[in-house]
This record gives sequence, structure tokens and C-alpha cells, in this order.
Amino acid sequence: MNFVSLLNAMPGALAQGLIWGITAIGIYITYKVLDIADLTVDGSLGTGGAVCIMMMMSGHNVYVSMLVAMIAGMLTGLVTGIFHTFMGIPAILAGILTQLGLYSVNLKIMGKSNQAINVDKYDLMVSLRYIKNVAIYQNTILLVALVVIILIAVLYWFFGTELGSSLRATGCNAGMARAQGINTDFAKVLGLMISNGLVAFSGSLLAQYQGFADINMGRGCIVIGLAAVIIGEAVFAFFHNFAAKLLAVTLGSVIYYFVYNVVIWLGIDADLLKLLSAIVVAIFLATPYLRSKYMPKKAVKKITVDNMFSELESR
Repeated sequence: MNFVSLLNAMPGALAQGLIWGITAIGIYITYKVLDIADLTVDGSLGTGGAVCIMMMMSGHNVYVSMLVAMIAGMLTGLVTGIFHTFMGIPAILAGILTQLGLYSVNLKIMGKSNQAINVDKYDLMVSLRYIKNVAIYQNTILLVALVVIILIAVLYWFFGTELGSSLRATGCNAGMARAQGINTDFAKVLGLMISNGLVAFSGSLLAQYQGFADINMGRGCIVIGLAAVIIGEAVFAFFHNFAAKLLAVTLGSVIYYFVYNVVIWLGIDADLLKLLSAIVVAIFLATPYLRSKYMPKKAVKKITVDNMFSELESR
């Protein structure tokens, strides 16, 4: 085991972690904010990559291509949202149906199962070749980090607006949100669209970074995203601000890819990596339940009007 080879792999792990961090943010919106387990992401990531690559190959600007890829991802979320709200299909099944349909859609978009793009022929925003580029405006890590910061700032602003607050209220308590006059069906559809738009945007960056779009590039996306969310929440539990939580999710993705590269460096069979990821996610998901079930609960002081005033007087 050559330690130098591990160090050389770290910039690539950082770049991939930041790119997948955008996917993790999208999954965080549905899983944590809306309380929906959306499996559409396994298909919408590939849709974003496929649309971006094909748009660029047809002569469009990279930024226009990424924007269209994001819109395509939002449409996949719209389909899942319609399945769930208008047709009454459970959210998890609605996501599976959309994901299944997207396999054929992505094939038709690319015309084949794999579509490569040459960094020498096309003006890509990010690429594996640009990781160690001395030009700041073309360095993959710095560009993706800047994109992540902008996205977090925009999402922080949006979820502080009345519309964004309605999405958060819907996820917290849909019944109470409806009682307050919030259209919870619209909130769920909008949340799914934002989530899958971010995932598709991440897919467009990933396709550029690796130099190709593949029909299976989104397989296991939900596991990686959940792992990033859970690791981020566990390691950065002291982050309480919403923007900080989104940052924690991104950093969780970076940690995941650092560990991923260390595992490969240690010589563990690469075929077992998905299994290890699933086990890690399962353990972290089960931890809150097991803690509440088997750990002794702290005594909660009963609050009354009398002891509240007496406590205030003592201060």
C-alpha cells in the first residue's frame, strides 16, 4: 500500500464528494424537510447527465445545457409528485415508477447506454483533468465548491420565504399545515421538483467530471445520498442553522468519498463497497430508534405556572 497514491487520490475524492453533495442536498429536502423517501433520484441523476451531454454535443453552451438538465430533473420530480398527490400512489412507489420509466427515457435521450464527451473538443465547466489546474477559474474543486455555496445560500433564502416555510410546515405536520390553509399537495410536488432538479444538476456536473453519461450512473444514488445526510448529521450534530445543516450534508458526502477511497486503498474488494454503504446507512438510521428504546430516558421536569414563576424569581 503506497500512501502517496492515497494522497494523490484525495483531490478527486474531494471533487466527487462536492458534486455528490449537491445530490445529498436534494435528498435532504425530500427525506428530512418533506419527510418523503423519494427513489426518483436514481433515475433523475442519469437524466441530468444525459441531457447535459447531449445538449453540449448538439452545440449548446455548457451553462445552457446544465440549466436544461436541471429543468429536466424538475420535470421528473413533477411526474412523481403527480403520481403521489393527484393519483394517490404512495410516495415510495411513485418514485419507483418514475425511476423505472426514466430508464427508457434516458436511453432514448442518449440513443445508447453510454455517451462519452471529449474534454479537448468541448468547453466543459468541470473535468477530472482540471482538478489540479492552477487557473482558479478552471479548477474543478474551487468551481464546484463555489456552486455549492451559492446553492446553499439560495436554498437558505428560499426556505425562509412564506412559500419555503409552507414546504417545511408540510413536512413537519401535514394535517396542521392544511389547517393553516397551506396546499400540502402543491408543497409536496414543489419539494419533489426542487429535489430532483438539484439531483439532475449534480448529474450534469458528474457527467462532465467523468467524461461520459451512462444509463446506470444513478444506480445506488439514494444510498450514497442518505449516507451523506446521515454522516453529515452525525459528525456535525452541533450545526443547528438550516444553512449549516445543508453544509453538513455536503461535508458528509465529502467524508463518504474520503472513506471510500481509503477502503479502496486498503485493498478491500470493490464489489463489496455498495454492501458496506448499505450497512453503514442501516446502522445510522437505526441508531435513534435503538437509543430511544434501550438508553434510559432523562427525567423531564414538569412545568407548572407556579414553578415557572418561582424559577424566574430565583434568577
